[in-house]
Amino acid sequence: MAIGSKELAPAELDTFEDERLVDELKKAKEELFNLRFQAATGQLESHGRLRAVKRDIARIYTIIRERELGLRATPAPIEAPEKPAKKAAKAKTEAPAEAAAEAEKPAASDKSEEKN
Repeated sequence: MAIGSKELAPAELDTFEDERLVDELKKAKEELFNLRFQAATGQLESHGRLRAVKRDIARIYTIIRERELGLRATPAPIEAPEKPAKKAAKAKTEAPAEAAAEAEKPAASDKSEEKN
C-alpha cells in the first residue's frame, strides 16, 4: 500500500486491525523522517509528498483514538477457513470419542435399571 495516496482512505483503514495500523503508522513516520532529511539536504523532489504523509499519519492517529474512545468499531478478526483434509481428520478423531461416550451412556442406564 502506498502511503500518501488515495488508497489510504479512512474506509480502508477501518478494515485494518490495531497491530496493522501501528505498523502503517511506523512506516509513515519513517517515510516522513526520510522526506524531512531529503528536504534539509536539498534532495527532495516532491514537496507535496511531505504534506500527504503528514495527513496519512493524522488519519491513522484519528482511527486509533476513535477506537480507544469506542467511537469506531474494531474489525472482528477473520478466521482462516480450514482445509477439508483437516476437517476430515478432525471428524475421524471426534468419531471414536463420540462412540466411546455413547458406549458409556447405555452402560450407565443399565446400572440404573438394575437398581430398580
